Amino acid sequence: MAFCTFDHLKVPLWDQAMGLYHQAFSHGRKPDAVIRSMFDKRMSFLHLETAGPDVNAMAITGLIPKADLLLIDYLAVRKDMRGRGTGQRFVGDILSWARDERKLSGVILEAEAENIPENEARIRFWERCGFVLTEYVHQYVWVPEPYRAMYCSFGPSFRVSDQGESLFDYIGDFHKNAFRR
Repeated sequence: MAFCTFDHLKVPLWDQAMGLYHQAFSHGRKPDAVIRSMFDKRMSFLHLETAGPDVNAMAITGLIPKADLLLIDYLAVRKDMRGRGTGQRFVGDILSWARDERKLSGVILEAEAENIPENEARIRFWERCGFVLTEYVHQYVWVPEPYRAMYCSFGPSFRVSDQGESLFDYIGDFHKNAFRR
């Protein structure tokens, strides 16, 4: 398995990564033009785990410079690779990259908050990867699902002192910048 990170989209496996993105996020995903714009603005990274010519997992992340954080915006693992530790290994690689190479203070993400088995399983996955679930439930105006923030801190420089509201300030700013022309 190989882990690689790109700050641009001119990568040989881009089509395969986007195929996995489309398959995993059939609704609620950013349009392809917005994804391309995020990379043109130098606000995002593409992470891949590959095995030979195949993409096993992909993630799109974004920097939140004012908070010294990385946001995992999208993460997908090929269906036939799930349940084998691929996702946890891949998240571990992203965390190591953010901590060791980028010297960031932590990583955040948003998780669907509806109490249904699928969402609860996702939250348990993230918790196994070292993330902490916050209490605050955020309701966006433009999507029907409520969300909760999760975070993984790399040390004392990043602490969540509220119930997660402050994390949605960062997440919301990132999304606004992604859609801004």
